[in-house]
Amino acid sequence: MFRHLVLALALIASPLTAHAQDYQSSPPRQDATARDFGPYLGPYRAKVTAKMLEDFGEQYLYAPLNAALPALKPDEDRVVFLGDSITDRWNLAQFFPGKPYINRGIGGQVTPQMIIRFQADVVALHPKAVVILAGINDVQGVFQVESEPQIETNYLTLAELAEANGIIPIFTEITPINNYTPNAATVLEDRHADELTRLNGWLEAFCAGHGYTLIDYGPILRDDKGLMRADFTTDGIHPTDSAYAVMAPVAEKAIEQALMSAAPRP
Repeated sequence: MFRHLVLALALIASPLTAHAQDYQSSPPRQDATARDFGPYLGPYRAKVTAKMLEDFGEQYLYAPLNAALPALKPDEDRVVFLGDSITDRWNLAQFFPGKPYINRGIGGQVTPQMIIRFQADVVALHPKAVVILAGINDVQGVFQVESEPQIETNYLTLAELAEANGIIPIFTEITPINNYTPNAATVLEDRHADELTRLNGWLEAFCAGHGYTLIDYGPILRDDKGLMRADFTTDGIHPTDSAYAVMAPVAEKAIEQALMSAAPRP
């Protein structure tokens, strides 16, 4: 028994004590880039990433709600809204009364996390469509450092996961931002406004090329400077209820069009 214990410990330790002559296909790991995330983001990042090491996709958050979700009704056009805090903060029951819309937004999330939880938080709920709004956190780099092609590949993966499971993918352009208030002073720099514009351009071309419905809230949220209207956000990023109120009809129209275009013809 002691010999087996020693063997087990040796196997566990072996990745950390590999000898120079041991074969390894992958290049050596790199150290993380040192970065000061400030007095707010620093502690927030430390708390969230500690849990992400156990559950990167944070699937535990919606697991109880998913388990308690009522069975799909006949002819129910269930739609899941998948995203980050911009989705998470949207009270769908208030702004879409009577609609079978399910919120599966998680604040701070990036697209790789949404890929991981797509099965549990979207596919397993059997929706007709999924509304995807993601990417603004990817460019900031708090939880992942990603290039634009990597983010675009993640969009593609989300679409493929939806289609493979008979779910209509509906994409949303990243919403406008601004730097009008003191707590939004660094938003344009931190969130890389030029990169957001390029990602939105990629989404437009991607959706047009694949026949996907694309939601663009920009025309109703931007001011004459091309930024989020001052009365639509208090922190330069997150919409207020007055913003969600004007976004809702745009989303509803897009969802209806997507469902109608995908419906089998008599």
